[in-house]
Amino acid sequence: MNARHIVLPERAQPGETVARVSGVTLERGGRALLDDVSLEVRAGEVLALLGPNGAGKSTLLGVLSGDTAPDRGDVVFGGRPLADWSLTELSRRRSVLLQDNQLLFPFTVHQVVEMGRAPWRRTPLEDEDNEAISESIEAADIAHLGNRRVPSLSGGERARTAFARVMAGRTGVLMLDEPTAALDLGHQEAVLGLARQRALAGDAVLVVLHDLNLAAAYADRIALLRDGAIAACDAPDRVLTAETISEVYRSPVEVIPHPVTGKGIVLPLRG
Repeated sequence: MNARHIVLPERAQPGETVARVSGVTLERGGRALLDDVSLEVRAGEVLALLGPNGAGKSTLLGVLSGDTAPDRGDVVFGGRPLADWSLTELSRRRSVLLQDNQLLFPFTVHQVVEMGRAPWRRTPLEDEDNEAISESIEAADIAHLGNRRVPSLSGGERARTAFARVMAGRTGVLMLDEPTAALDLGHQEAVLGLARQRALAGDAVLVVLHDLNLAAAYADRIALLRDGAIAACDAPDRVLTAETISEVYRSPVEVIPHPVTGKGIVLPLRG
């Protein structure tokens, strides 16, 4: 196909819905992994999916990204049914970081990040490849690892490499499944800081997190899941209350204001 005849995706306006699920249900082995879930992902914001283990966070992200088809309900992306998009079209509009991003082949770090530019091959945006790759490697703090083979990396280094690959795609939608799970404190803050920057620039960011306090610090909205259903969806200060978190996680907590930002900090009640 001639690159001049390829229609490149337009960026959504801030606040515009880029993806949504309506009445989505997904069952496996007689158990509802998702139970009548409805949710919107909007441009210009970070939407965090929180909840206990097994609540359905990664499953919901998989449905929204197109990796998992629900049994019932509607999934819409870019104003069209998700099933109407080709894989190539989707790969130019959303980047997905899966929870399990293991690579079996001994690619170098630079080669892995370069893979994030594959959707733009033979398009006018191919000219941005070198800039996008270099920018993502620098942002993920892996420039010193460029020629290392992925199997030789630590878990945190692999996670940052996978994140850089997703960033290099420069799509308008980022879907990140536990991007901070293997990272130290500094790199957790850096990764979510980059996600926040992308949202401020107009991108939509959907991120699965376990750390409630990271979500409080960086998310615009939080969707709190419990047993495959949405228990709450609102601004962090409305969702992360002691009553709601204690009930959903079945563990007593208190929420106190951060001494500088004033945002809530969730602390377990011990003893």
